[in-house]
Amino acid sequence: MGFKRYVEIGRVALINYGKEYGKLVVIVDVVDQNRALVDSPDMVRSQINFKRLTLTDIKIEINRVPKKKTLIEAMEKADVKGKWENSSWGRKLIVKERRAALTDFDRFKLMLAKIKVCVTKTLSLGRLI
Repeated sequence: MGFKRYVEIGRVALINYGKEYGKLVVIVDVVDQNRALVDSPDMVRSQINFKRLTLTDIKIEINRVPKKKTLIEAMEKADVKGKWENSSWGRKLIVKERRAALTDFDRFKLMLAKIKVCVTKTLSLGRLI
């Protein structure tokens, strides 16, 4: 079994540590053995250590160190955001963010809805509680 995700120009990665945590970025250049130059439409181009990046399966076709406008066009053409939101990894992170944003009352309503579903399933099977 070999690697499936390589550090390469155009590879989409997720930042897993630091102030930009959870942001999708594109590797636009490899600086050295430990760092890459990354860019995203809503951030300033910067160097990030590979340990702070998690590579995804998504790759776009770009040249080395493209202009911001070219990068944005390539990301839209490849539908990076749509692919990410439809991936199981992306959906899990979206659900995690939603749950973190819930208030106490929202969590209470969710608990009641789960109980209601459980009771409905039990009664439809003909069992008594």
